[in-house]
Amino acid sequence: MTFVSCSVSERFVNPLFEVFDGGDFILSSFRDIEEDFTRMRIYLEDPSRVGEARRRLSDALAVVGVAASIEVGEIADEDWKLAYRRHFKTENVGRRLVTVPAWEKVPAGDRLPIVLDPGMAFGTGKHETTRACLEYIDELAPVASFLDMGCGSGILSIAAAKLGCGAVTGFDVDAEAVEASRANAAANGVAVTFFKYGLGARERRDLGTADLVVANILGPLLIRFADEIAPCATRHLVVSGILTTLYPEVLAAFASRGFAEVSRKTLGEWTTGLLRRS
Repeated sequence: MTFVSCSVSERFVNPLFEVFDGGDFILSSFRDIEEDFTRMRIYLEDPSRVGEARRRLSDALAVVGVAASIEVGEIADEDWKLAYRRHFKTENVGRRLVTVPAWEKVPAGDRLPIVLDPGMAFGTGKHETTRACLEYIDELAPVASFLDMGCGSGILSIAAAKLGCGAVTGFDVDAEAVEASRANAAANGVAVTFFKYGLGARERRDLGTADLVVANILGPLLIRFADEIAPCATRHLVVSGILTTLYPEVLAAFASRGFAEVSRKTLGEWTTGLLRRS
């Protein structure tokens, strides 16, 4: 298996995922716990497409403004397909949750297990943004209705359903993420409605409203689509995926739309905010 790869700081990983326009190329990431950088990779079964993959990755790096060298290499099929498993381990989150890889045994105890096989979808609970969102869901649940904007692996929606929330819905712009979310929800025995949708789509979809809305996307996108996000939250809104330096701008965008900050969590370079409709 051929791969096209570059290494970047962790704070550029989410932005690269958001701006990467790969067509049928899939961008993935992994970070060794002993390294300070994250590897971004495109895996190819057809080596003749290396040039095109390099261009797509280079374009994404240029949009984000990262100077990184792009490398080409080879890896055995069995290695790349399961490489992400080395970095996803069972871990307690908040007061009531525990995230469990599908290939590990659910630990004994009173915590509610979220069993996941994220595959190529984003969201294992390891990233600071996902963890902060899980902690807020744990603090606020149960609520009558829950909406997950940018569901990734479905981890946040599954947590909400397991914690007793009523109608739970999630969406993502990536069709593979939606399928991963559906599979993970089924594996956890919870009823969640997932659908494919991207904020700002030319054909708008009625997203409805929910008592608790979690938007774990990027700071610039939260600001850009604030007019579409804000009306969906009838009470609480969690905004995440925000580099701490940009958080004041995100907060101002939603303050002008009727929300006040309740609290914030800063983990690493990322800040997640809990907002309440005034």
